[in-house]
Amino acid sequence: MKGWLCTLLLLESFVFVVQQQVDEGLAENEISQQLSNEDRRQNPPQTDSLRDEASTDSQQYCHLSFSDIHAALRELTATVTEQKAHIRALETQLKEQQTFILEELNKKTDEISNLTESQVEELRKENRDREIAFSASLMESGGGHIGPFSTDITLTYRNVFTNIGNAYNPITGIFTAPLKGAYMFNFSIYGAGHPSTPSSASIMKNGEKVVVAHAHQAQYVVNSSNGVVLILEVGDVVYVRLWSGASIYDNEYNHSTFSGYLLFALK
Repeated sequence: MKGWLCTLLLLESFVFVVQQQVDEGLAENEISQQLSNEDRRQNPPQTDSLRDEASTDSQQYCHLSFSDIHAALRELTATVTEQKAHIRALETQLKEQQTFILEELNKKTDEISNLTESQVEELRKENRDREIAFSASLMESGGGHIGPFSTDITLTYRNVFTNIGNAYNPITGIFTAPLKGAYMFNFSIYGAGHPSTPSSASIMKNGEKVVVAHAHQAQYVVNSSNGVVLILEVGDVVYVRLWSGASIYDNEYNHSTFSGYLLFALK
């Protein structure tokens, strides 16, 4: 029991010394010197009689030599010192990463703040160019029939409700695509019932018939409508053609209309 007590006291003494020196930031060789000093303090020079007695007591109670403890503590000191160095390296790496992130954020902030007024206005203009929509009916005032004619004719919708982007021409009745994209078009027709005269018209793209609205009965009134989504290139034209031999009607109630708008631009 006394042997273990002796060993524990020695360990406690040297652990205290190691911890104190590590906390003070001493190097491994400096700590080893401190341990040697502690060794001499714990074991002062003795007379022959006292040395013999101490040797007997040491053999009896202290089975672990002081040099073994010293070696173990030196190893422990080296491990602690190595861990502290590793921690300092990690702290340095973390600071470098933080510095890099802050520098990148500052660069992005500078890029945004350096946008000139002309660049901002250019972006606004680009967005305005993408705002395309129109809607119109046949008659600006009054009412009446259009047709029948001996050939197909292009209808001119002169009563313009909306013409954002001015891509629709009310003089010619033709819509011209200002940019490539997907466009939605709708039209409606209205007419008087007649035994031999239908109400028929088509949406045309670059001279090609795309969709048709057709209605025919002998009396009363008729109406029909249709719509289509078209992919247009810049300069493509879209319009409505009244069939030969057909007739439609419009008045202040705007029965016969033609509308279109850009859904989204394409590259």
